[in-house]
Amino acid sequence: MPPDSLPNWDLADLYPGTDSAQLAADLDRADRQARDFETRLAGKLASVTAAQLAEAIAEYEGIEEILGRVMSYAQLLFAGDSTNPAIGRFYQSMTERVTAISSHLIFFTLEINRIDEAALAPKLRDKALARWQPWLRDLRVFLPHQLSDEAEKLLHEKEVTGRTAWTRLFDETTASMRVRVGAEELTVSAALNKLSDADRAVREAAGRGVGEAFGRNIRLFALITNTLAKDKEIVDNWRHYPRPESSRNRGNMVEDEVVDALVAAVVADYPRLAHRYYAMKARWLGLDKLQHWDRNAPLPGDDDRRIAWPEARETVLAAYGAFSPELAAVGARFFERPWIDAGLRPGKASGAFAHPTVPSAHPYLLLNYHGRTRDVMTLAHELGHGVHQVLAADQGYLMSGTPLTLAETASVFGEMLTFRALLDAETSKDRRRIMLASKVEDMLNTVVRQIAFYRFEQKLHAERRQGEVVAERIAEIWLDVQRESLGPTFEFTPEYGVFWSYVPHFIHSPFYVYAYAFGDCLVNALYDVYRKGQKGFVEKYLAMLKAGGTLRHKELLAPFGLDASDPAFWRRGLDIIAGFIDELAAQ
Repeated sequence: MPPDSLPNWDLADLYPGTDSAQLAADLDRADRQARDFETRLAGKLASVTAAQLAEAIAEYEGIEEILGRVMSYAQLLFAGDSTNPAIGRFYQSMTERVTAISSHLIFFTLEINRIDEAALAPKLRDKALARWQPWLRDLRVFLPHQLSDEAEKLLHEKEVTGRTAWTRLFDETTASMRVRVGAEELTVSAALNKLSDADRAVREAAGRGVGEAFGRNIRLFALITNTLAKDKEIVDNWRHYPRPESSRNRGNMVEDEVVDALVAAVVADYPRLAHRYYAMKARWLGLDKLQHWDRNAPLPGDDDRRIAWPEARETVLAAYGAFSPELAAVGARFFERPWIDAGLRPGKASGAFAHPTVPSAHPYLLLNYHGRTRDVMTLAHELGHGVHQVLAADQGYLMSGTPLTLAETASVFGEMLTFRALLDAETSKDRRRIMLASKVEDMLNTVVRQIAFYRFEQKLHAERRQGEVVAERIAEIWLDVQRESLGPTFEFTPEYGVFWSYVPHFIHSPFYVYAYAFGDCLVNALYDVYRKGQKGFVEKYLAMLKAGGTLRHKELLAPFGLDASDPAFWRRGLDIIAGFIDELAAQ
């Protein structure tokens, strides 16, 4: 597929360039406003009226949105080419400048949280604060883990030489790596794509090549991982979080026990889901055992035809439109305007994401589009994120974002809509079987694989608390959770022991990964309600997306008759996957 047939984003809606007068003016304005804000309000919030507090929150949001726009621009530039030294320097400079400015704002949330409950309660009943009650509710959740103002400011300012710096090192290293696959020297993203090639020899070459490339750098990746895990332990201990994953759960506004129930349900279903499916896949491929490079192998008879970008766009938008014209209309904006970067090029971040930027602008999508069916599903997924972010933007900068547990709702639902549309339109029995198997694999990657990732993180962080974990031991932990999750059908060659090191979530967002499984099971249950024809479902669904971060998962799911705290909820979601596997087994 010619690179010029794929869209590239235009970041001018944020800023026209790194040296633009608008960017410099915004930074100067935010700096002045933040300093003035601190001078006027620091130490005085306990005595302000409800109306004054509401006005201060609005002012705080305005400053934060300026800083959010600047960092969105810097992050997207860096994602587009992290090997460019000028972009790397700009990204670091913006990170340092924004951190310095925002240090003048740290007092605000800390001081609000120190307001006594008895003094805050009357203010919350005042209509002036009505708009901000969800934000204040979520803010108060962190009160037990809050440090002194001085400690909070120190942690904030040191972030640029701590976690942020180590993350940048990881990103720049992986972006500059080249993987030998046969006679080719490929980027990491292109090499990983070869793991789904129809030719097993190509898949093996890619698997060994990725292992060799990351193996050359494994000491560095082990150092980065150990350092960040220790950094997290230090901060968690100071903040009195009981477990390494507790801070993530608290940020997701979900109880440890709810996540534990999800993990326990998925682990208990490993045999019913992954073990059973991959034993079937081995038979289809004519193999006694699968190697790691066979996990995403296409099935016999799957021509995996290349899908041109225009066809992918129409497929996804048609699926969205059949569900809701409003949803499709919002999605169409991303294609009509330069909001998507799908091209393939060296230095670009691997994988895919949707960046919300700020409500006064719009989201951007990054993909690496190779023209495969999986890429179409990735487009449907990321477009779901983008549409969700657009619909929630009216909630404002502080309340438009959702916890990670809910952030995957629209994306996974968009995937399901697209898959169902394709499956329903397919008349060939063989092709339907292949499509169904492909969907099962995607769901296993989203649920089983991500929970295995989560358990890897749990084990790694627990062991790190006893001392540094050498690369060889990290490999053992990784292989243990892979054997547990994927089952006895798999053998693992030695190079697979380093494959943990290519997963950016472990570096960027520790314990993020369970959110994918949470979202997939949630959407499976939600889609089950939709398929059974619940009255007003579409309207309820759109209202859920538009709520952004103003409602918790219990409030959002209640209109659908669902409750994530009920163990049966997770079973309902997993039953959808098991049902697909049953259907495949019966064919």
